[in-house]
This record gives sequence, C-alpha cells and structure tokens, in this order.
Amino acid sequence: MIAPSEAAAWAREYPRPVRVAAVASHSALDTFDGAVTEGFPTLALCQQGRERTYTQYFRTLRDGQGRRVRGCVDDSRVFPQFRELLQEGTLHALRAEGALIVPNRALTSYLDVSDVEERLRLPLLGSRGLLRIEERTERENYYTLLARAGIPTPEEVKDPREIDGLTLVKLPHARKRLERGFFTCASFEEYQRKSETLTRMGVTRPEDLARARRERYVIGPVFNLNFFHSPLAPREEALELLGIDERRESSLDGLVRLPAEEQMELPPSERIPEYTVVGHGSLTLRESLLEEAFRLGEKFVAAARESHPPGVVGPFCLQTCVDKDQRFFVFDVAVRLGGGTNIHMALGHPYGNTLWREPMSSARRLARELSRALEEGRLDEVVT
Repeated sequence: MIAPSEAAAWAREYPRPVRVAAVASHSALDTFDGAVTEGFPTLALCQQGRERTYTQYFRTLRDGQGRRVRGCVDDSRVFPQFRELLQEGTLHALRAEGALIVPNRALTSYLDVSDVEERLRLPLLGSRGLLRIEERTERENYYTLLARAGIPTPEEVKDPREIDGLTLVKLPHARKRLERGFFTCASFEEYQRKSETLTRMGVTRPEDLARARRERYVIGPVFNLNFFHSPLAPREEALELLGIDERRESSLDGLVRLPAEEQMELPPSERIPEYTVVGHGSLTLRESLLEEAFRLGEKFVAAARESHPPGVVGPFCLQTCVDKDQRFFVFDVAVRLGGGTNIHMALGHPYGNTLWREPMSSARRLARELSRALEEGRLDEVVT
C-alpha cells in the first residue's frame, strides 16, 4: 500500500494550482464541475473510443480574459486502455502536472485494486486504503466492516437450500463483467431454475454462483445516502449528509412499469430482469428518519477509522433500504463519490445546500476541502 505520507510528499511538491483529475467515467463530470466551481483546473483521463463526452461536449471554453464560459474539462489525456495510467512515464508526467486523482468506481473497475493500492503512484484525494472493501469476494469487505460497526444489513442466506422467502442473489454478469447478474428467488427450486436459465442466457456463470452473496430481500424504498466526512473539521462537525439518490436499473425499471398481465405475456427469458444501473434520481428523506441516517454514518466512520486508519476521507455512500417499520438496512457501500452524485452537479444536493447556504454538490464539497487543506498546510490529512 502506498503510504499516505508518501502521497502527501508528492502533493506538497506539486505546482500550484493543483490539478483535479479523474478517470473519465462514472461520476467524473461531478468531479470536474465541483473542481472548477472552486477554482481548480481539471484533467480527464480518458480511454480511446470513449473520450468525446469530455474532450468535445464538456470541454472548457474561455472568453478573452481567460474566464470559463462553458464546460468543466480543462484538459484531457486519451489512452488506448486505462491501464496505460500505470506506466511510469505517464505517472511521472501526471505528477509533474500536479494531478490529484479523485477516486470513482471506474478507477477500481478498469484497474485492479492492488494496482491502485501499490502501483498508482499519484496522490488520491480520498480513501485509498478503503477501496478494497467494495469487493464482495474479499475476506474483509464492506459487510465485515458494517458488522463491526453494528449497522444492520439484509440477512445472509449462506446455503441456497435454506432459501425460504424472497432472496436476492448478488453476483457479476457473465459477459458484462462490470455489471450485475443479480436475480431474485423465493425457494431452492426457483433458485435452481433461474440460475440454470440465466446461465443458458449468458447472464450468470456457475463459478460466480458458487461465490455469490445471497440475502433476504428487504421490501422498501432505496435511499443512497451521500455523506461527506472531513478530517479537517472538529469531530462533532465532521460528518455531513449532502444528498440522497436512487438508481434506475435496466431492464428492471422498464419491467415493473408494465401491468402484471402484460409482464406475464412476455417471453420467459424477458420476465427475469437485469439490474444494470443506467441512471439516477434525486430523493429526500422523511425528517424523522434523518437522525437515524446520521447515526449510520457516524457508526461507519468510527469503524473505518479503527480498522483502516486514517479511515474515511471525503465522500462516501451508504446504500440503504427502509422497511415497513422504518428500519434502515445497508446493502452496499461506496467509499468515494457514489454513482448518483451527477444528479446534483451545479445545482448542489438538497441537504448540502441547506447546510452550506449555497449550491453544494459532493464534488464541490471535496474541492472545498482541498482548498482548506492547502490554505492550512494540512494536505497530508486529505490525500492518501
């Protein structure tokens, strides 16, 4: 693992202003919008064939005085593959340009987590040491951290023969490895039937099924709680709830919009939905539930600080569902910008705006934390 002190040493030698960079996917536009709003230049790290969103449609245009009048991507680098980031010449050039990497899910999807931990020799503005817990197959993952924190999660069904109620089976998609091959079942017989069908359809693999996480389905709305934890603030002020989002999943969302009679008229292969996230929507939470949401965030921060020091740096997301008795269950965790933060760029999050009295998105909040760290000489507390 690259030591936080080593990352901070690189960052202290950077030219000013430092450049906020991100792998150009997932929540990168939020990262760039928040950075330019706080006065930082931005750098998109793109893969060839997927770069035009950043190099053309959202690139920065300036007026005669050099002021941004359009866009938020000041500069970009296009690589044949994202793995080119790990070449020593590339890393040296990015350090010379003052690039601080904001981690998103794309970073650990297109690079191995071990490479991010050991070979990506650039300072990360966030929690490098916690990124591995997002991998469900790891022995130490977010489930073990949630258990240590005393945070409720959906009950695990360890043996498929014990399925006796609606259960969600969580595993990667067989062909689209970065997507989900999730499915639901209510009995062992249904588990066998669906898994065989989905394997024939090329959605699941037997070897992935053997390592899948099975958990009892919690019936209730989903709230993705987008928090921010500041290492620079007093502990009683360090946790902020900025906003909440929900996912739009294909083909699930299209299927549930059909009346039941029409669902049953579909071919059998189309009655089993896929759970590929294709977008997000914005939500707020009933105010009587906000205090419990903050308790979940505080518990997670405390457990992460103890088990993975220095703990959470900046944004993190607890993905929750709320049952009929208004109990939260956390079913997924992101220890970086969540995938749904783009819905608040430029406008800010509802709760972040209320707290800061101005539009405050997740990425703008992170950029403001970076500004404070630079002003107070505390950069080593926000980079890893």
